[in-house]
Parts: sequence; C-alpha cells; structure tokens
Amino acid sequence: MTDQFQLTEDQLAIQEMARRFTADNITPFAAEWDEKHHFPRDVIQMTGELGFGAIYVSEESGGIALGRLEAALIMEAMAYGCPATSAYVSIHNMASWMIDRFGSAELKARFLPRLVTMEHIASYALTEPGSGSDAAALKTTAVLDGDYYVLNGTKQFISGSGFNDIYVVMVRTGEEKAKGITCLVVEKDTPGLSFGVPEKKLGWNASPTAQLIFEDCRVPVANRVGAEGDGFRFAMAGLDGGRINIGACSLGGAQRCLDEALVYTKERQQFGVPVADFQNTQFMLADMATELEAARALLYLAAVKVTAGAPDKTRFSAMAKRLATDSGSNIVNNALQLFGGYGYLKDYPIERFWRDLRVHSILEGTNQVMRMIVGRDLLRQGS
Repeated sequence: MTDQFQLTEDQLAIQEMARRFTADNITPFAAEWDEKHHFPRDVIQMTGELGFGAIYVSEESGGIALGRLEAALIMEAMAYGCPATSAYVSIHNMASWMIDRFGSAELKARFLPRLVTMEHIASYALTEPGSGSDAAALKTTAVLDGDYYVLNGTKQFISGSGFNDIYVVMVRTGEEKAKGITCLVVEKDTPGLSFGVPEKKLGWNASPTAQLIFEDCRVPVANRVGAEGDGFRFAMAGLDGGRINIGACSLGGAQRCLDEALVYTKERQQFGVPVADFQNTQFMLADMATELEAARALLYLAAVKVTAGAPDKTRFSAMAKRLATDSGSNIVNNALQLFGGYGYLKDYPIERFWRDLRVHSILEGTNQVMRMIVGRDLLRQGS
C-alpha cells in the first residue's frame, strides 16, 4: 500500500536533479534578479540542457515525455529558489506541449527542435485587456487572406512578451464565443507584431510581462495549430497542467519560507530564549507544515489524474491549484510574521516570496473561477 503514496526512484532522481540545479544556479542569484528586474534568460536556457524545456513533449519530438507529477516536482524544486523563474519554464512547457500535442507533423518539425532545447523560448497568449476570466470573449481577430491570416488586437499580461522567440496565440476566426477561437504560432520578427512596455509589477520581477500587439500582422496559415475553431479546446486542455504547475510553484515557495522560518526562530532570541521555544511559534510552524503537506498531497494526486486522463482531472486540478496557491501565500505570510520586522526587509527572502506568490491565486484561472469549476462539476455529478 505505501508504495502508492511514495515517489518512485526515477521521480526522486528528477526531483534531486532539479533541486541541485536550483541550489547552484537560481537560489544564490534570485534576490538580485528581483531587485534589478533582471530576466535570467541564460539560466532558463540552461534548464533546457536537463530536458526541462520539453518535460511532457513526446520522445518522437525530442522531449523527455514525463508525466505531470514529474513536471510538478521540477517546478516545485525550482520555485524554492525563484517562483517567477520556475513559472516561466512552466509557460514555455505549456506552449511547446500544445504544438506537440495538436500540431501537424510539418509544424512540429519547424518549431519543436529549437523549443525542446530552449534555444527558442515560447510564450502563451490567451488573455486580453477585456477578457481575463471570460477567456472565450477574446477579440483579437484573424482574417483569412489567401495563405495568411491577418491579425489585429492586443494580448495582455504576456510573460516573455518582447523577449521570447515564439508566441502560441489564441485568436478569433469565427463569430461564436468558444467555437470561433483558433490557435496560431507567431514568430517574434513577424511584421505587424509589436510589444508593449514591460509592466511594473508587485512581484515576478525576474519575469518580464508586457502586451502583445497585432497590427495587420500576417501569419501563414501553415502556422495554425490543429483545425480552425479548435483553439479554445486546446487552451483549456493546457490549463489543467498549467494549474498543477503554478500550484507546485506555490508549494516550492512555501517550503522555502517554512525552512527559513525554522532556522530563524531557533536563532532569534527574545525574553532570554529562542523564539522557537514559545508554544505560539511551535503551533504556527505546525500549522504551516500541516497546510503545506495537505496541499502537496492533493496537488500530486491531481497531477497523476491529469497524466492518466482521468474523467475528474479538471476538477482535481482546480481544487489543487486553489488549495496550493491559497495555502502557499498563507504559509509565506505566517513566515513573515515569525520574522517580525526583519521579515519586512529585503535583507531576507521572505518578502520576495510574499510578493511573488500573490499572483498565483490570479493567473491560470483565478481561485474564484477554480471554485466555480469545482462547484459546477460537483452539481453536474449529483444530477
């Protein structure tokens, strides 16, 4: 029985590899990246050497073809150093997977060889200024003109906009809401494509975010992923894994802050004794650890369901994302409290994780939308 709830030797090896890479290449530099708003493209591309640019891309396409639990272990390990950097790798993986899973042989042959190595990095563009949670209301149009689509519109909050080489974009080719959405691959140097100024954000400062702007941008029909009108289905399929990954990023950040709090409270003295000797501190640490393990267990279960294609995978992904991101932020907030005034200073990493993890309950579907998904699925099941 116990084997069912243990990571396999292969999974532990993947986790250890990701942890070692993070300890060497991310953790020592993350505070500086945050402070200087530096995008560590070189480090992100180094993850490609480990296969992390194509975690669940098929072996035929050059990927390492792992499951969603293995991906979660990688994201969790890297977020221990920098959640923004880990999430950036997750987005690239979602875009690469979409091309591999739904693209033609010709499209895959053109784009995947450089994406799997991370020579090229990919962005995913669904959100618009007027359509966030209501993603199917997107307005960016793609009008057929011979062998090209002519794109007009704006995408909002796009990670890597202006920096990345490839953009997997959801556009409107038809009138109906979800059924009129099509997926296109757009290359950075395409005429008519421009980028907004980088947004000034609360956190995720190591990850550039900007608008993606299309003005009579001509994209070859050959760059379409799948059939016209299938884009929204692809987008939703990608989000189950994306939600697992962003939840895993919260777990990694929360684990880091719990570990930091354990060390700090044993060293910090008040009233002649270490702060860790106070029962209040011990109860806070106990609750933080319990919350973290509960969220992790649900997230790992959801990840296995997504890999297996279980019928309840979307509900479990939504449940896991909601719990992991809410719990992660709560744990980091409590870690900051245990640090007292020092937790508020940039001399310690807690405040950076507090800022970085805050966005996790908004992106990949807000936690309110996660509750909608779960509630609807429960009621559908009961009827």
